Amino acid sequence: MDINDIKNVLVVGAGTMGHSIAQVYAQGGYEVSLVDLNQEILNHTIDKIKSNLNTLVELERFNSEDVPKVINRITISTDLTNVAKNADLVVEAVSEVPEVKEKLFAQLSEICSEETILTSNTSTLEIFTIAKVKRPERFAIQHWFAPPHIIPLVEIVPGRKTSEEVIDILKKLMEKLGKIPIVLNKFTESFIVNKIQNAITGVVFQLMLMKIASTEDIDKAIKYSLGIRLPIVGVAQTLDFTGLDLVYDIAKAKGIDLGNIREKLEQGHLGAKSGAGLYDYGGRSEAEILRKRDEK
Repeated sequence: MDINDIKNVLVVGAGTMGHSIAQVYAQGGYEVSLVDLNQEILNHTIDKIKSNLNTLVELERFNSEDVPKVINRITISTDLTNVAKNADLVVEAVSEVPEVKEKLFAQLSEICSEETILTSNTSTLEIFTIAKVKRPERFAIQHWFAPPHIIPLVEIVPGRKTSEEVIDILKKLMEKLGKIPIVLNKFTESFIVNKIQNAITGVVFQLMLMKIASTEDIDKAIKYSLGIRLPIVGVAQTLDFTGLDLVYDIAKAKGIDLGNIREKLEQGHLGAKSGAGLYDYGGRSEAEILRKRDEK
């Protein structure tokens, strides 16, 4: 099986994440079945997708002539059994309740073809221990971020038995949809983004409880510093611009020995000022590296 064998996508759960994920696949040219047990949610789903698309049109990020085409590729239903039979790929986006997910994947495992790739959008539950599927090598996580039709990143997380073929297909599929996939080497709770975000949120709560500043000023502090810098140099690369020698000295003063940073220093890799650090800058001078950063 390869990416060209995927033609029919089933999204289970038409809520905040599910309807938008279905929209992305439909925008990518796939026939999408969007299933939810709640008919009331389904009644509003197409209107929400139309609203999303119209926003993209207004911002000149989507062609208005293509809106009806996208809508026509999406079929809504409460009947999981019938639509699951023809699914080449399933994306689970139901509520974060272990029992609900366990029951759903048991159903999917019985109904779907043996070649169907099953995926979950969860980042809070260890789905590989909760869901029992017949072919665990065809089971993985594709974790989207709200709103999926705007945020480009998708985390792809394998289970211990997930095949490399399936991970490769999912990565190529995300790229085809215009997303930026990152593949984790192994499962870890909350993955990358939420683990970092949870750490930030924890500190923000501390600052609020300590009344260090107003809630608005705490957010302002992020928006007009880290918020501007993070999309350009991330977190790890920021250390290259600080200077790995300084980073190491600060950590050492706190009683922390950063072994990976020490190894870089021993190699003469100090960061941007030496042309290499955690990142390799291809022999460019510090002035060139800084200019490129500042342009971005």
